[in-house]
Amino acid sequence: MRKIHLIATEESGDRLGSALMRELKARFGDDVIFSGVGGSSMAREGLQSLFPIEQLSIIGLAAVLKKLPSILKLIAQATDDVLRTRPDVLVIIDSPDFTQRVARRVHKRDASIPIVNYVSPTVWAWRPGRAKAMRAYVDHVLALLPFEPEAHRRLGGPPCTYVGHPLIEQIDTLRPTADEQARRDGKPPVLLVLPGSRRSEIRHHMETFGATLDLLRKRGVAFELILPTMPHLVDGISEAVKAWPVQPRIVVGEAEKRAAFRIAHAAFAKSGTVTLELALSGVPMVTAYKAGSVEAWIIRRRITSSSVILANLVIGENVIPEFIQEDCTAEKLAASLQEALADTPMRRRQVEAMAKLDAIMGIGLAAPSRIAAEVVAAHIRRT
Repeated sequence: MRKIHLIATEESGDRLGSALMRELKARFGDDVIFSGVGGSSMAREGLQSLFPIEQLSIIGLAAVLKKLPSILKLIAQATDDVLRTRPDVLVIIDSPDFTQRVARRVHKRDASIPIVNYVSPTVWAWRPGRAKAMRAYVDHVLALLPFEPEAHRRLGGPPCTYVGHPLIEQIDTLRPTADEQARRDGKPPVLLVLPGSRRSEIRHHMETFGATLDLLRKRGVAFELILPTMPHLVDGISEAVKAWPVQPRIVVGEAEKRAAFRIAHAAFAKSGTVTLELALSGVPMVTAYKAGSVEAWIIRRRITSSSVILANLVIGENVIPEFIQEDCTAEKLAASLQEALADTPMRRRQVEAMAKLDAIMGIGLAAPSRIAAEVVAAHIRRT
């Protein structure tokens, strides 16, 4: 009987964990049992979580400091649970502030348990010394981004395999049908506006985004504006856009967001994972990012990558404009959006670069969860 212990403490990691569990069950059948920490998706695959992951849904530095004793207690509980279970392999999934601490403690107390890290920490952009430190206690890293294995090799990190981003398995929801492509090419062009997925991001961006759209309108640029958001943010978004001179159509939920992507001619987005979603959908974009003064000070001193735009990093060239902090002004953003909406060299360059993503990311090859399961299976210790 194979014993596999998994730890995922966020919704995104829970989805990765459930897909991995399905593949491992397909491989081993009844000859596998799971233990660890996960959410509702992993529970449906048979995991009884040590504690509800909602206990770790903490946002903001002040909230983290306030709950630090309980967080440390959960780290200790998760570590003890691994050692009590004595699994054939431990898989830690994303959430490095929690899972890496558990992994270090487990390795210190029982170095015979193989540890696989699913989702590489962003060592290529932030605190690169983590890669070399991880080599002491992580046996293998499963990377979502194609440039990460080389980053770990260069930085002295653990062995690393590119398994693929979960977006690969959702590609059909991002690519337009013939009718949707006709709307994407039609008039007026659909412009998506994506100010962020956290309340703090929305607070920092809404005024500048509204002023930018007003400038576009005053310059005679025609567009149909759509703003995708999630249910827990819709009230705040609806209130904030009342101050905008241009009113968007607000669509709610993941399915509606993807439907908007499929007809979009261009996008105005806060930097983040959404830039990779847009790029895979073939939507040219302009990106912006504003943070509070303390966060901005930290970012300037610690970010080491050539771009903060995930799509640029995957493509391997900075084709997507990014306007950060003091550059994030309505005048600069509006000028760049005019280029993205029209048939310009900037827009054509983005479209051509995005067309390379299928080859770069291995779209159409094996599913990421299947490749991940193969690596995990290879690290199951033989007793």
